[in-house]
Amino acid sequence: MQDSKNTSEEKSQIKTFQKRIIFLQIGFAAVIILFIIYLFCIQVLDLRKYRIKAINQRRGSSFALRGDIYDRNGIKLAGDNIYYDIFARPADYIHDEEELAKILAPILKVSQFQLTEKLKRNEPLIALKKGVDRQTYNQIAKLHLREIPMDPKNVRIYPQGALASHVLGYYNADANVSAGVEYTAGDKLEHVENKVNIERTPKGKIIYDLNTNPVEALKPQKGQNVTLTIDTAIQHICEKELNKAIQKHKALRGAVIVMNPKNGEILAYAVYPFFDPNKFKDATFLQTKNWTLTDVFPPGSTFKAITVASAMETGKINKFTKVNDTGKIKIGWWTIKNYDYNRHPNPGLIDLVYLFEHSSNVGSVLVAQKMTSKEFYDMLKKFGFGEKTGIDLPGESVGLLKPPNKWDSSDHATMSYGYGTSVTAIQMVSAMSALANKGVRVTPHVIKYSPEEAAQKIKYTQVMTEEHAKIVTELLTESVNRGHTILKEGNYNIAAKTGTSIKPKENGSGYTNKLYTSVFGYLPSTDPQILIYVIIDSAQGYEIWGNTVAVPIFKEIANQVTRMLNLTPDKK
Repeated sequence: MQDSKNTSEEKSQIKTFQKRIIFLQIGFAAVIILFIIYLFCIQVLDLRKYRIKAINQRRGSSFALRGDIYDRNGIKLAGDNIYYDIFARPADYIHDEEELAKILAPILKVSQFQLTEKLKRNEPLIALKKGVDRQTYNQIAKLHLREIPMDPKNVRIYPQGALASHVLGYYNADANVSAGVEYTAGDKLEHVENKVNIERTPKGKIIYDLNTNPVEALKPQKGQNVTLTIDTAIQHICEKELNKAIQKHKALRGAVIVMNPKNGEILAYAVYPFFDPNKFKDATFLQTKNWTLTDVFPPGSTFKAITVASAMETGKINKFTKVNDTGKIKIGWWTIKNYDYNRHPNPGLIDLVYLFEHSSNVGSVLVAQKMTSKEFYDMLKKFGFGEKTGIDLPGESVGLLKPPNKWDSSDHATMSYGYGTSVTAIQMVSAMSALANKGVRVTPHVIKYSPEEAAQKIKYTQVMTEEHAKIVTELLTESVNRGHTILKEGNYNIAAKTGTSIKPKENGSGYTNKLYTSVFGYLPSTDPQILIYVIIDSAQGYEIWGNTVAVPIFKEIANQVTRMLNLTPDKK
């Protein structure tokens, strides 16, 4: 009985196992059928979709050059030179290594023995020589060696050397790093219209089909060109005069910016120390940095023009206003003196022309005190301080301008003569352009824009009325013509103001024994066509002032530029 029972259980287990096997077979069959249907859909029904996907995976753009950069007169400032890297692909060898070496060694100007050893390497792709010129490329191309692929490589060249280096910046395709216009205009310089796409094999070979144009496939494409507002001749003059002054005064650094105040176009932008963008890798950070955009400094007495203009616009003074200059004034714990206090201890009642001519600190403080902190601050914001100018160069700083609720009486006073705030050189140029352009501040820029682009990128800010801008310009012009300065010599009226300020320590705590000396001016002052700003950092020697260091540079540049631009004299 027991044996019969065991036999029955075994049969039952066998039947259960057989059922499971059948279900598994059915399941596997179903999966196989579904897989066959899936493959059918891919290879037959969706053939076009996946064919396009495969083509796109193989497709890529042909080699593209970066666009050129020109000055406003069509002089080339930057462009690409094409070089070639020569390789060998052992999988495609038709000739043996010794044959190839014998053919290529004279062309590549390398040792035949060394070349043979290279060609014998067990590598999928062997680099034979990099950076060969077009002539060498053509010699090899004529041999039709399919085992020797040649890859084009673009190297950025700056034919004018160090000229306008801080405007142009630099570009390195290998590391994909750039600066200056090479950075800000990068998208345009790399934008290729009517891009030619080609298909390649996994090994990088071009796939030629009926739609492939062999000429277009091998022809380098090119990005769009960019034209600058820079005038190479004026740029050269500025760099030459700046360099002479730097060497003469053994200064640390300096800058000259020349701008058309009517449209914001920068004609020259010279920044010292210079560097050669062809060799930017050899330059130090201090050389490549455009410190006129990034570094801030106290503007000194040039700021007095902003103080007077602000008080004029807020209705606190007029062109006939006089203030009592006592030579020194106590503000809180501070005693503020005029720079010439020892010679002129008590000038008495002075007009605004005297204030500019003698650069009266006390006079500026008294004018500023006629405004509330909020009124003064709001005008400074209109002039563009405490924010970026929007210039089309990278790395611009906003400067330092405290909100008015954090001003104390000494902030308010020192602000009036250029010590309560810190600015960038380009901010000073932008602010002063409003005085020269009927009260309208225009975005400074170094790239020439189409009317459509300009409408988006160039802003016009009404800082003050045309009448008030004209009055300040007349006051500045009269102070130059009345004063003891070489700026009054010549055939043009110049509205200008000099500045000298003590250089702060890098950590911001206290001051050094070095000076910033500067001057801004625009001419002809009756119809300003150019604005020039000069700043020199840490000039050495005796009698270091804006009038002794910066003004001679300004004067020489103004003399040459007015002749070049053939400006009409306005002095009788």
